[in-house]
Amino acid sequence: MTTFVALGDSITVGMGDPAPGGGWRGWAALLAGTMARPQMHNLATLGALAADVERSQLPAAIALRPDVASVVVGINDTLRGDFDPERTAAAVGRTVAALRAGGAEVMTMRLPDPGQMFGLPGALARPLARRMRAVNACVDEVARRHGTVHLDAARDPATYERRHWGVDRLHPNERGHRLIACRFHVLLTASGYPVGPAPDPEPSSPPPSRLAEAGWMATKGTAWLIRRSRDLVPALLGLAVHEWLADDQDAPGREPVNLNVLSGPSGNLRLTRGLPLAPLKVRDR
Repeated sequence: MTTFVALGDSITVGMGDPAPGGGWRGWAALLAGTMARPQMHNLATLGALAADVERSQLPAAIALRPDVASVVVGINDTLRGDFDPERTAAAVGRTVAALRAGGAEVMTMRLPDPGQMFGLPGALARPLARRMRAVNACVDEVARRHGTVHLDAARDPATYERRHWGVDRLHPNERGHRLIACRFHVLLTASGYPVGPAPDPEPSSPPPSRLAEAGWMATKGTAWLIRRSRDLVPALLGLAVHEWLADDQDAPGREPVNLNVLSGPSGNLRLTRGLPLAPLKVRDR
């Protein structure tokens, strides 16, 4: 028997991939199906921050004594007005360390740039890009330190293909969840972890109609905008002003100001530059 415990936010909950019997299925359940006699426990919750995962999900995960665990979190942290990369990094690090100390094979992920996925103007997208690069740089270090199975979704061109995203343009649809499951399956195989045949990359259910998608967005999709406008929008506007001031201070004869206050210098800060832009919008995780 293989005990697989999944921790994280709505991506791991499976939002965007409806289960045949109701609720959500998602990439973790698809991947679990490739393991020997899997016993799947999905502890992820909608809107979870890294601190939530450590505080609320980790104790339950440790009690289950998992053979395999996944920790995929961070995008919600970047969408908060009080974003603190050091706080996010510390929570992820402690979570992964505890799971590894318990003997679990741990999977982690470099997450895509939410600014690109939102389709925001450059002045608003750039601060979010810096935030995501800061989180990814921290998770890279956690993965290196603890030897996790580390998926780089941020630099995977398929990540930004529209066909892999749901109507909210942030959560993967069934095809997108299957993509994540297949990518992790490849990495587990390469690491020597015993898994069976890969998940089918093709969806098993027809996509929702445009009418159904429009109805979902009208009734639920706007809730994200209401919640986030209270903290994220003021923060983004403030960061955009800093961007504008930076352009002004880069003029000849003026000393440039280091505005990358969200993380220390790292080669990883350049990893997501040059990725194809995708006109995606966002919904809360």
